[in-house]
Amino acid sequence: MKNVTDSFVYLGHWPSAGSFGFNTDILATNPINLSVVFGVLIFFGKGVVNDLLDNRKQRILNTIRNSEELREGAIEQLENARARLRKVEMEADQFRVNGYSEIEREKFNLINSTYKTLQQLENYKNETIHFEQQRAINQVRQRVFQQAFQGAIETLNSCLSNELHLRTINANISMFGTMKEITD
Repeated sequence: MKNVTDSFVYLGHWPSAGSFGFNTDILATNPINLSVVFGVLIFFGKGVVNDLLDNRKQRILNTIRNSEELREGAIEQLENARARLRKVEMEADQFRVNGYSEIEREKFNLINSTYKTLQQLENYKNETIHFEQQRAINQVRQRVFQQAFQGAIETLNSCLSNELHLRTINANISMFGTMKEITD
């Protein structure tokens, strides 16, 4: 066996004179070196690579989990926002309906108030007209009475003499005296 390895060793020591040749030294060739390096890497690096891959896998899973949680939170916030929007829209519709109802109610109340005010003004006008008519009628009556009284006095004065006046006055006085005795 020594001869076989020596022959490889001798082949590996060929002088390189710039020509092309084979490197027969097994330890110096690349396939063996590469297989050893790969073997060492696989043997020792298997755990490191597995750890790296596991860490990477856990980070990816954590990122996905966090993304799912954030997505669920965002969906929940969106649903809450939609529910608040629906509630606000319903309140706005209610305010709008109540506003229109309130406007109609105020309009109705204003019309009724204006109608009542007009009724009162009409009543005051009618009362004022009636009062003024009564006052005018009373003034006319007073004037007519004064004129009639004046006319009667003038007629009496022109028709009656002093003696007739005295007799009328005495008759009235005696009549009042008799009435007084009856009432006592």
